[in-house]
Amino acid sequence: MTRNAATRDGAGLSPGLSIVVPVYRGATTVGRLVEALARLHPEGGLEVVLVNDGSPDESDQVCRALLDQAPVPIIYVEHARNYGEHNAVMTGLRHARGRYVITMDDDLQNPPEEVVRLYDHARNGGWDVVYTRYAKKQHAGWRNLGSRFANLVADTLLDKPSGLYLSSFRCMSALTAEAVVRYQGPYPYIDGLIMQSTQRIDSLEVQHLPRAEGHSNYTLTRLIRLWLNLATSFSLIPLRLAIFAGATMAALGALGAVAVIVEALVTANRPSGWASTMVVLLLVGGVQSMMLGVIGEYVGRTFLSANGKPQATIRSVEHAEPLRAAAPSAAASARQPAAR
Repeated sequence: MTRNAATRDGAGLSPGLSIVVPVYRGATTVGRLVEALARLHPEGGLEVVLVNDGSPDESDQVCRALLDQAPVPIIYVEHARNYGEHNAVMTGLRHARGRYVITMDDDLQNPPEEVVRLYDHARNGGWDVVYTRYAKKQHAGWRNLGSRFANLVADTLLDKPSGLYLSSFRCMSALTAEAVVRYQGPYPYIDGLIMQSTQRIDSLEVQHLPRAEGHSNYTLTRLIRLWLNLATSFSLIPLRLAIFAGATMAALGALGAVAVIVEALVTANRPSGWASTMVVLLLVGGVQSMMLGVIGEYVGRTFLSANGKPQATIRSVEHAEPLRAAAPSAAASARQPAAR
């Protein structure tokens, strides 16, 4: 087994399948996942790309131990800090060499046995992307509710097939992966980038298992940030909704003004309505604040992107090949991964 840290030249070494795994608090599960993946035999062979996204546990030591044992070709990329799942997947896609790439979590909720079936479905069907869907999700209730809401919003904001479930367990062709990683901004949303790249998309039902260890790394705050990436990075609809809200409030204000004038002309009573006036002021002020917040989110993201906020900072890249694969050619084993 050889172990190197640099960039690939990739000619003639492309496996049939690359499996990209973002690792965060996965010290207790990532080893079992790699062992299970090593037992698979997809057409053309496979490699595993592990991206340590600034995990605060012992994930780094576990991943480096996997490099020393290397049951399959492994590329290990370490981020200098935590950037988020989608940023980690982008890094993994840049280092993947396969003709197809599967992205999956490190928590063993996606059975490794489903990997070959997903890969074959995409390859044999000529699909650019195949998403997985679950007959029964083994997430907490609030997480399932958040996923449904995110998919409902995606139906509105993204140019995607209606009802398509956007799962992080997905298979994409190298063509699609190349298109996705052209995005250099600090706020990637993988599914939005996929929808901009292709419409040759299908789905496949797979199993979803209970979490093997610990609890989900997604908190309500992380889900809100993910939703903001979806809403503000790949659609102008929120801005258009702000315009619509402003126009609606202006129309209601005009109707209210007409009603007040009519009341003053027709009745002898003074137009009453201190309470209603305050309600209208609060309503208008709230809508204006919402509109300013939406505009500010767009402006802030544009400012950070223009100032070069990084999508990720890579501390190190290491590449390990199994001994049986490395023995025929020391030169071949010295080849190293690089960004697409």
